[in-house]
Amino acid sequence: MKTITFSLIAMMCWVGVSAWTNVSSGFQELDEWTEQCLTDRPYALGYPGNYDGNLDGFYKWYTANNLGNVLINNAGDPFEKSGALSSAKFERDVIEFFAPLYGFDTSDLWGIVTMSGTDGNNHGIYFGVNYLKGKTGKMPVVYVSDEAHYSNYRLCDVQNLDVRLVKSNDMGQMVPEELEKSLDPTRPALIIYAMGSTFKGAIDDQKALQEVLDRHPEIPVYRHVDAALFGGYLPFTEYRDLVSRKVMEFESISISGHKFFGIDSPCGLFITTRNIYDNQNPFDVPYLNANMRMISCSRSGTDPLKFWWLTKTIGVDGWTDQARRMMDNTKYLMSELRRIDWDCWNNTYSNTVFFRRPSDEIVVKYNLANSFDDRFGGNLSHVVVMQHVTREMIDLFISDLEKNESASR
Repeated sequence: MKTITFSLIAMMCWVGVSAWTNVSSGFQELDEWTEQCLTDRPYALGYPGNYDGNLDGFYKWYTANNLGNVLINNAGDPFEKSGALSSAKFERDVIEFFAPLYGFDTSDLWGIVTMSGTDGNNHGIYFGVNYLKGKTGKMPVVYVSDEAHYSNYRLCDVQNLDVRLVKSNDMGQMVPEELEKSLDPTRPALIIYAMGSTFKGAIDDQKALQEVLDRHPEIPVYRHVDAALFGGYLPFTEYRDLVSRKVMEFESISISGHKFFGIDSPCGLFITTRNIYDNQNPFDVPYLNANMRMISCSRSGTDPLKFWWLTKTIGVDGWTDQARRMMDNTKYLMSELRRIDWDCWNNTYSNTVFFRRPSDEIVVKYNLANSFDDRFGGNLSHVVVMQHVTREMIDLFISDLEKNESASR
């Protein structure tokens, strides 16, 4: 069994005293909640949040300038003239910063900072439907993997769309042959690619799926990439082509801001081409002096400022280093699980490791996500190796697994 390192002991001590150094709110229930959050934070291994965000400087600037008392509302198109009390200029800067990382040409670009990854997917589906219907006069069929994030199915239900769940393989990738079987040659196809399936962290093979579509040129196609987590870190790795429109051919992409990028509230990016945007249903709103083609009216004006701040304070070099450490620690977790003979699996390019489910005690302590798949022995859990999941925390997790396994014998 590995010895717990000094740095981990120091971390645990910090957790223990954090409640003593907090500023009291004056409300007991709020202070108790704060203490619990800070206690649980280091052990959040099961879900894709970055708990090592870097917004302290942002909040010092924000509060020092009394911006907490200013409503910043980015209603409307950030690429058009904006009204007062808007951060649309910074929202546009953010989209223009990230767009080339996903293979978009800044001369044919449109996008917004969204309220969440689901909001981005909602725009991808809605824009795809409008684009295909406008070009063909027919409603498309939506095709998505049965292991993609549930929000894609839910959004199709909200928009009253015909959706077909395409079978995935054991590791969670959409099966190209199953897509081909599902295709309706009489209607346009809106394909949602999973850039990281929810539980197993699988990436749909876009090239293989495109080969299927190429065999059916009679079917008009719109391709949206749900890249909530993986779209955050892949541009900063050697696998960047997986999220490049120039290489993989897609019309839009959605990425979360509260996952890899570490923004402290749900938000994200939706990026598409100006051509796609211009082919949406026009909604001229005189009192806003705007054409409101996006779904939402009000959008946070603070989230674009946070994104902008991170592009300046972390940037490509910082995110490249974070992505490298994440992938290295993913390999380390896999090697440690194998060392103790704990059944485990990991998809290529993925920071998600799924494995035989441990005891309820460990599931609760580390806030693990659970699933079931009899192809892998039944009950499963997973760890998503984010920036705060250090080797020291992995050592503690492995030590707890070993202790728990010994106690159950």
